[in-house]
Amino acid sequence: MSFIEFLNALPLGWGFLHGSCRDVFKLMFDVPSECSRHLAEGEADAGLIPVIEYQRIPGLKVIPGISISTRQEAKSVLFVSRKPIDEVADVAVDISSRTSSALLRILMSDFYRRDEVEYRASAPQVDRMLRQCDAALVIGNPALKLVSDGIPYVYDLAAEWYRFTGLPFVFAFWAVREEVESRSELEIFGRSKQEGLDHFKEIARLYAPRLQIPESEIISYLSRNLDYSLDEKNRRGLDLFFELAFRHRLIRDCKPLAFTASD
Repeated sequence: MSFIEFLNALPLGWGFLHGSCRDVFKLMFDVPSECSRHLAEGEADAGLIPVIEYQRIPGLKVIPGISISTRQEAKSVLFVSRKPIDEVADVAVDISSRTSSALLRILMSDFYRRDEVEYRASAPQVDRMLRQCDAALVIGNPALKLVSDGIPYVYDLAAEWYRFTGLPFVFAFWAVREEVESRSELEIFGRSKQEGLDHFKEIARLYAPRLQIPESEIISYLSRNLDYSLDEKNRRGLDLFFELAFRHRLIRDCKPLAFTASD
């Protein structure tokens, strides 16, 4: 199983890492782009993937009721810039991103009318990214640890999405290959999530020194900025994102979500 090694994913994987679901799967720790690659190439049977990759990888089913979403402000998906957003000519995009980079392109084109922007893949090193380009897209732990002093413009992309659409944004969910969807182990994804939701304080205690982020900030981030459901409102936001991604030819198809048998 491929798992995103970001703070926002830890509650979903807590049971697999530290709880009652340990040893059920062999875990591979990846950035989002690698999670989807392992699933696409058959190197993993399940993965916590960027939602855009569901439209690009055939033969996947989605675990129902679970996602990494935000109702308004994500805090860990940031567009930082030396110029106002409507003056940006080029953007360095974190190479680990898939869904967030698609979201950025949609926002720039549909809502800021910036169709001529150039996007360049880059390692998530903000100082270097901003030396090479007008702006940068940074996600996950590097975004949470970003020191924005000296950066004139910082935009939270989920907040921008909400400002324009009034809908939450879904970044990732569990997906499994069709041939393993009936395995009895699938029900433990919900158990792992619940154990994570019950252990925010322990997550903060363990990961604050590793990430050099105060425990109080981690608890606030997990409990206030993030939503781990995949309810009707989240799915409406996801449907609109897929529709716009298809319109902008970021995906070749716009298939509806197919859930595992437990849905």
